[in-house]
Amino acid sequence: MSLYRKAVNKPVTTALVFVAFAIFGVFSLMNTSIAQFPDFDANTIMVMSSYQGASAQDIETNVTKVLENTLNGVENLKKLTSRSKENISIIALEFEYGTDIEVATNNIRDKLDMVSSLLPDGASQPMIMKFSVDDMPIMVLSATAEESLSGLNKILDDKVATPLARVNGVGTVSVGGAPTREIQVYCDPNKLQAYGLSVSSIAQVISAENRNLPSGNIDIGTETYTLRIEKEVGEPMELLDLVVSTSGNKVVYLRDVATLRDGSEEREQESYTDGKRSARIVIQKQNGANTVNVIRDVKKTLKKIEPTLPADVHIQTVVDSSTNIINTINTLKETIIITFLVVMLVVFLFLGRWRATFIIVLSIPIALLASLVYLYATGSTLNIISMSALSIAIGMVVDDAIVVLENITTHIERGEKPKEAAVHATGEVAISVIASTLTMLCVFLPLTLMKGMMGIMFKQLGWIVSIIMIVSTTAALTLVPMLCSKMLRANPKHGKLHQAIFGPINRFLDWISRGYAHVIRWATTHRKTVIFGFFGLLVISLVFMAPGIKTEYFPRSDDGRLSIDINLPVGTAQSVTAEVTASIYDDLVEAVPEMQVCNVVYGQADSDNAFASMQSNGTHIISMNINLGSIDTRERSTAEIADVVRGILRNYPQIRKATVSEGGGMMGGATSVQVQVFGYDFEKTDRVAKELQEKMLASDDFSQVTLSRDEYTPEFQMDFDRTKLALNGLTSSTAGAAFSAAMSGTVASFYREDGDEYDIRVRYAPEFRRSIEDMENIVVMNAYGKPVKMKELGTIVETSVPPTIERQDRERLIKINAIVSKNSVLSDAVATAQKIIDDTDIPSELTTVIAGDYEDQQEMFGDMLMLIILIIILVYMVMAAQFESFMSPFVIMFSVPFALVGVILGLTVTRTALGVMSIIGVIILLGIVVKNGIVLIDYTILCRERGMNAIDASVEAARSRLRPILMTTLTTVLGMLPMALGRGEGAEMWRSLGMTVCWGLSISTLVTLVLIPAVYCVFATRQERKIKK
Repeated sequence: MSLYRKAVNKPVTTALVFVAFAIFGVFSLMNTSIAQFPDFDANTIMVMSSYQGASAQDIETNVTKVLENTLNGVENLKKLTSRSKENISIIALEFEYGTDIEVATNNIRDKLDMVSSLLPDGASQPMIMKFSVDDMPIMVLSATAEESLSGLNKILDDKVATPLARVNGVGTVSVGGAPTREIQVYCDPNKLQAYGLSVSSIAQVISAENRNLPSGNIDIGTETYTLRIEKEVGEPMELLDLVVSTSGNKVVYLRDVATLRDGSEEREQESYTDGKRSARIVIQKQNGANTVNVIRDVKKTLKKIEPTLPADVHIQTVVDSSTNIINTINTLKETIIITFLVVMLVVFLFLGRWRATFIIVLSIPIALLASLVYLYATGSTLNIISMSALSIAIGMVVDDAIVVLENITTHIERGEKPKEAAVHATGEVAISVIASTLTMLCVFLPLTLMKGMMGIMFKQLGWIVSIIMIVSTTAALTLVPMLCSKMLRANPKHGKLHQAIFGPINRFLDWISRGYAHVIRWATTHRKTVIFGFFGLLVISLVFMAPGIKTEYFPRSDDGRLSIDINLPVGTAQSVTAEVTASIYDDLVEAVPEMQVCNVVYGQADSDNAFASMQSNGTHIISMNINLGSIDTRERSTAEIADVVRGILRNYPQIRKATVSEGGGMMGGATSVQVQVFGYDFEKTDRVAKELQEKMLASDDFSQVTLSRDEYTPEFQMDFDRTKLALNGLTSSTAGAAFSAAMSGTVASFYREDGDEYDIRVRYAPEFRRSIEDMENIVVMNAYGKPVKMKELGTIVETSVPPTIERQDRERLIKINAIVSKNSVLSDAVATAQKIIDDTDIPSELTTVIAGDYEDQQEMFGDMLMLIILIIILVYMVMAAQFESFMSPFVIMFSVPFALVGVILGLTVTRTALGVMSIIGVIILLGIVVKNGIVLIDYTILCRERGMNAIDASVEAARSRLRPILMTTLTTVLGMLPMALGRGEGAEMWRSLGMTVCWGLSISTLVTLVLIPAVYCVFATRQERKIKK
């Protein structure tokens, strides 16, 4: 017994099976998390090694090169980059996406074990760190305070950071930018010399006196007591009463030679929010945790925390990664709902019966909900890709149901009983329905087999649409005939309103069908004219229009965030940086009224700040985070505002380098082009890079161009004379330690209060370390107990430290990073960059490569081209098996190139660049456009089997199949229209996909409805002539 007969005979079982699908789908929907993109596994591993005292070049030669030569042989390695700077080597190994990162880590560990003996004696054991998208901050908070500012760091550590760190999914919570308490002991060098003391001796006394010592136990009678000596100071000012020396009979106290300051560190990272001093709280999630869920729980915890904080402490959000994700998903939800309503309206207008419309439309939610079970079962998320798949599928889900229902309706109108009509009619079209579904599976299943970035991005799309097509086909062959047998009746009575609405529609469709039949009769009798005419159209579009198509990687998105990094001259004092920052902020307030929150950070970060230690920071570096809010709340785009900010920064000549980045990474944001100049010689590569930078800045295709290589860092070096040291019984180490203690100080001990420790730092008072003379007058006690000044032991030399040495694939390089302007596209920018390179005199020993988004685009385009070729072959094979003929599918495949004509026309008219999302649209078209041809040719063959000649069969097929073809085409095109015209947040990502499908399918349908019958008749009439002969 056939499947559809069983379904009709057992309506309750059939209904319950699909109800179960729906229930599982709803359960999955409720328990599936949302995200912006599919989950990315880490594909980068960092290897770090330190070598104290070594310059950047020493690090490169003795550490980096040794490690690179070994690590270059690791399996699945895509790119090897390194940074060699003073004291440290950092190597990044980027692997192909999909590589098992745990296996890669073990391979790296094995390689490092083999090479550890080749590293210099002073070099540390290399440390391995995995780096992924999960390491990026998901949320940045800002806390401002008035009276509580001095203790804000402790308040936030105790009351905010600690509770937030306990939230499920939170990885690291870092607090920075608030004043950090430190007890400063400022020594007067003249008084120290008078008493024969030094900074080191003062530090030793404080360390020895500020102690609690456990001293065992004592038994007295029947009791046991613990013994302890407690001499830690209760208040910082008590330190001034410490005895630091006894000169003769006179006691010298600390207050006699030093002053004490209980305040913030001299050099610390400062944070400002909207112009007020603040602290920045950076939250990172654990690997694998869901961003939206974590941030939701963080917000709940914050609501509980805020009432416990002092009244003047206010916390506000600077960056919330979940906002853009939620807004984007909501936009897609709206698109799906609109698509569903549009498809339902089209079906109703064509069929004119609400029962028939209900039967067809019912398959949409069932198929969509069934596909969500896959997401839940695999632990995947609802994201842009999976939601786009649902939207794409809505228009295609109803195709099979339409074909089945229309045939059942025809049988019922002939007088058959609904039950028998449902079985017989479904049996007639079952093979063609399954075949058309198989062609769609040939398009989407190969997406699930892709590797690398392509696989990560579009595997979900392939699985979801494939599942939806399988479920919808199953529903079309079981649920639809069962419902038809129960709900449809022959010649139902209609009221006057129904006749008034649907009468004209039906007459109009009948008139189009008759007119189309006349067109086909003319086309099949003037075959050469039709074929050569359309071939000419194809050639014209490919020759004249295709070369003008621009290309991009991913569409430029707008998530309402700007990140700004500003580099002042290396060595700029923090006070100067503060003045520049305040001036820039004032300019931003005036020029960017859309700015909701502006958080600024500058200064050297603490070594224990986990997030800040991963960033570039220093007294000359300013980092700004600007929240612009949703695109719906402002008139200007993020790209336009970014250009305004760049214009402001150009007015500051003291800025050495400034980068304005749109968004928070991942796909979208501003498109970038990177020109890499490879070569060993610093001077030559610097010259060429600066020349290329100047020419690129002069082009309208680039809005920002920066160099990756830092400036030389100014430095003073204390150059000791070894003979003079020896005469004073000193060494470079002992003299150097005294120099360091005077200038940067020594942490002598810790002051403990309420469970927290604060450094007690001893050094010269600030007024004694402000000039070269002050450094020359630093005193060290020689081996004979006499004071000796530094200028008597050597000279102070002004020099500069070479910048960080960057290498890629074991060769030195400098990178020119360019942001493509908002009015340009990637292909134009690459062409401009290539022309600039060609016009520049570059020494033969240097090589240039264009990378960045262009490199990723070319890699993905190559993968997609191979996929398209594979899909075309598979689709042809399925159709050849269906028709048991090589000729019929060959004729149907003529619709494919004209789908490309439609795509080219659409891209040209809408001035849209061809990107990854557009090509996904082309891939989808490969399956959709052949379905119309299958319907036409299938019915034409049926008519010929009934005795008609090729021309009459083509005309009859055209007349009778036009309505279902128009219906399925319109449901797909109008179903994709909300996606093509999307205006909400995140809509930029899928707009080009929807536009590609709409234009490609529309033009292909118009052309192939005429061309395919003409081409078919060419081959069919030859067969008929051969048979007659």
